[in-house]
Amino acid sequence: MSQVAAIQMASGPNISANLLEASRLISRAAAAGAGLVVLPENFALMGMSEFDKVRIREPDGSGPIQEFLAYQATRNGVWLVGGTIPLIATHSQKVRAACLVFDPTGTRVARYDKIHMFDVRVTESGENYTESDTIEAGDTPLVLDTPFGKLGLAVCYDLRFPELFRQLLEKGAEVLVIPSAFTAITGKAHWEILVRARAIENLCYVVAAAQGGYHLGGRETHGDSMIVGPWGVILDRLPRGSGFISTEIDHNSLESMRRNFPATQHRRLGCT
Repeated sequence: MSQVAAIQMASGPNISANLLEASRLISRAAAAGAGLVVLPENFALMGMSEFDKVRIREPDGSGPIQEFLAYQATRNGVWLVGGTIPLIATHSQKVRAACLVFDPTGTRVARYDKIHMFDVRVTESGENYTESDTIEAGDTPLVLDTPFGKLGLAVCYDLRFPELFRQLLEKGAEVLVIPSAFTAITGKAHWEILVRARAIENLCYVVAAAQGGYHLGGRETHGDSMIVGPWGVILDRLPRGSGFISTEIDHNSLESMRRNFPATQHRRLGCT
C-alpha cells in the first residue's frame, strides 16, 4: 500500500501567489501521509493571455519554477509530479508544456512534454483555444519506475486519445497521472467519463489533478480532481476550489484484478 495525492488549484497570473498556494497544499498532502503528490496543469501560471507563459519560459534544467519543484520534493520528502511548466521550445515564440517528476532528494527523474494540443472551439460558450499557437507538441510517451508502481504520464487534452494510454500500458503503466485544466463546459460533459474510462480500459489507477474555479484571465475550469481505481471506482474527488485528495494504491489488488480479469491481454486489434 502507498498513498498518493492530487492537488487542485485555481491559479492566476501572479506566479508568487500560485507557488505559495502550491507549497501550502503540497505540505498538507505530505503531512496527511502522501508519498506521491501531483500538481495540476499550469499550476504556476494561468495568465491573462496565452502568450504570458512564453514570457516566463525556462531553459530545461534551471529556473525558479524548476527550483521550486525540486525544493518542495526535498522539503516534504515526496515524489512530486510538477503539473506542467513552460520550458524553452525550438520555436522562439512557443514553449514546451513539460511535466517534470522529482524524487524526494530533489532530483529530476522524468520529463514528459504534452503531445496533444487543445485547438478547439467550444460552441456553447463561444470560447476558442489554439494551444498550438504557443505550445510546441511533444512526441514521446513516457513511463517511469517509482515506489508507487510504474507511472504513465499524460496531460489534460491527452486524456481524449486512448491510443496514447495503450502505449503507456504496453510500457508497463500501472498508475496513470494526468495533470489537467479542463474547461468548465468540456469538463462537465466529459471529464469524469474519460478519467474513469482510462482507468477501466487499462486496468490502472488514475490520479487526475485539475485546475478548478474562476481565473483572472476570464477562464473557468471544471475542477473535480479525482483518483480512480482500476475497476473505475472513484476513490476520492474534490468538485471545486483549492485543496487535495488522497488515497492508497493497493498493488496486491491491482495484480489480482489484472490476473482474474485479463482484458488487456485479450486485445485483437492494434493502434496505428
